[in-house]
Amino acid sequence: MILVPGWLWRRGPVGRGVGVGLTAGVLCAAFVLVESGSRPAALVVLVLLSPFHGVRAARRMGRIWPAAPTMNGTDRAAVVRATRRGEAVQDPRLTPHVVAYAAGLRRAAEDDRSRRPLVVVITVLAVVLAGYDTVRGATGETAASWLAVGVLLADLLWWPRRRAGLLARADRAAASAPRLPDADRPAGAP
Repeated sequence: MILVPGWLWRRGPVGRGVGVGLTAGVLCAAFVLVESGSRPAALVVLVLLSPFHGVRAARRMGRIWPAAPTMNGTDRAAVVRATRRGEAVQDPRLTPHVVAYAAGLRRAAEDDRSRRPLVVVITVLAVVLAGYDTVRGATGETAASWLAVGVLLADLLWWPRRRAGLLARADRAAASAPRLPDADRPAGAP
C-alpha cells in the first residue's frame, strides 16, 4: 500500500491487483532469468507469482483503506496524491478521505515494521549466499545474488527514511484537512 502510486489508485481493486502483481512478477522473473538463464523458469515465476501477489496486495489495500471502493478513481487518485505530497486536497468533500488514507498508510507502516526482523535475517542469509555464489557460482547466479542483496539493503537502509518522510507528509495532509461531523465521515475513516 505504501509503494502504490496515486495513478494506480485510479483503477479498481482488480486493476490495482493486476498492476502490483505484474510488477512483482516481472521483477522476480527477471531475477530468475538472470540467475538461471532459463526463460521457461522465468515464465513460470511470472505466471505463478503475479496473480498471487496481485490478489494479496489488492486485499491488503482494501483492508487498510476500506473507504476506497466508495469513491471514483479520479477522487481516489486525488486523495492519494495530496496525502503523499502532504498537501490539502483541492475538493473539500475529499478531506475525510485524506484522513482515512493517512491512517491507512500509518497502519501499513506499522504492519511492515513488525516484519523488519525477518528482513534482517533474510538479508544476512542473502549476503552469505551471494558470497558463496561469488566463489562457487556462475556469473548469472552471482549477479542475481548481489542484486538481491542490494534490494534488501535498500529496504533496510534507504526505505525507513523514505517511509518516515511519507508518513510525515501524510500526517501534515491529515492535519490540514478540516474535520467533518461524524455522520459525514466515510466508512473506514478515523
